[in-house]
Amino acid sequence: MVLAHHDGIKLFRSSLPYINAHQGKTFVLMFGGEAIEHPNFPNIIHDIALLNSLGVRVVVVHGARPQIDQRVALRNIESRFEQGVRITDKQTLECVKDAAGSVRSQVEALLTMGLPNSPMHGAQIRVCSGNLVVAKPMGVRNGVDFENTGQVRRIDITGINDHLNDGSIVLLSPMGYSSTGEVFNLSHEDVATQAAITLKADKLIVFSNYDGVYNSSGKLLRTIERPQLEKMIMSGDITTEQTVLSALTTSVSAGVPRAHCISYENDGALLQELFTRDGTGSLVMEHHYEQLRAATIDDVGGILNLIKPLEDSGVLVKRSRERLENEINQFIIIVRDGMIIACAALYLYPEDECAELACVATHPDYRGKNRGERILEEVRSRAKEAGINSIFVLTTVTAHWFLEQGFEPADISALPEVKKELYNFQRNSKVFTLSV
Repeated sequence: MVLAHHDGIKLFRSSLPYINAHQGKTFVLMFGGEAIEHPNFPNIIHDIALLNSLGVRVVVVHGARPQIDQRVALRNIESRFEQGVRITDKQTLECVKDAAGSVRSQVEALLTMGLPNSPMHGAQIRVCSGNLVVAKPMGVRNGVDFENTGQVRRIDITGINDHLNDGSIVLLSPMGYSSTGEVFNLSHEDVATQAAITLKADKLIVFSNYDGVYNSSGKLLRTIERPQLEKMIMSGDITTEQTVLSALTTSVSAGVPRAHCISYENDGALLQELFTRDGTGSLVMEHHYEQLRAATIDDVGGILNLIKPLEDSGVLVKRSRERLENEINQFIIIVRDGMIIACAALYLYPEDECAELACVATHPDYRGKNRGERILEEVRSRAKEAGINSIFVLTTVTAHWFLEQGFEPADISALPEVKKELYNFQRNSKVFTLSV
């Protein structure tokens, strides 16, 4: 019990940088009607309330497809679809209104709940909704009239921002209204995507029945750039549902910096994704102007040019071209306009379940922009995939930077035996370790 208590304190402290980073930011959260019917949904509501309490500007977009299907079946109405899109006639529209209104009331009630001894106690959260989405008819396509099925025409930015500025959570349903007084059935993916784009949201967070984006071999893609994801989708190498993928790629391509995909089935997935280093789902971002990738033999010259000034000043141990060519597979680099501006090497010691981070360098003109942090994040990811438990580093000058990244001072005795034998006592490097 004492261990759990200390673990909780450590977790809370480690989340502080993320709390500060997310405060005042706008997040659009999207989930379908399937999530609402899942037993974990009340926990998701509690976590959304926590985001609001921490100063995050939250827009929630819900779906209602299974609820609509239930009502259509009860009224013995024939469901009609064309290319996966529901054709909404007048009878079906009544089912849509009924289902969307019921789901909205359920979400509002859960966000209002404040029972003692519950996570919502004393929260005093305001939820605002209304005619914030202007819609237009989908019209007739390939000879098929979609009737009251529509698309988002406009998002009421001013109205939503007014509510967000007041500290309220904005709740958007999969319905829109026209200037002629008509009601349209919308896809919640369209509403969420357009809301995120129009509001210039900092994040779109999509709840799915998947933990994230998986490739065809069953691997969870923790971080992926949009062009690469679209290429994999085109080749059929992604198994996550198409509607989720479309929301992720469309929002990022239109300027939303980050789009996340997490599971609505896992308790705490939202908090883990936002407030821990490793997260729990998948993060999609636009192609970096600066590309982070594994080094190849063609990069040897660029790496030598980058590290030479640091070698000459004694910050780094000298490496010959021959040694660098032999070890090039251990290097990770950041390339900007064809020039290598940062690098690092990861040497594995699998028998000791540890690895060495070495030759960390950033070009003087490009320091202070989190490039070192990007490389370290990639190093940790690779070490984790290789079954490594900890990373160690030897440094003489940049100890403060490694401490800022979470490394802890260690003794020479913490090094693998092979590394101990090669330790240069004259250089007297300090040892730091980091848990993966």
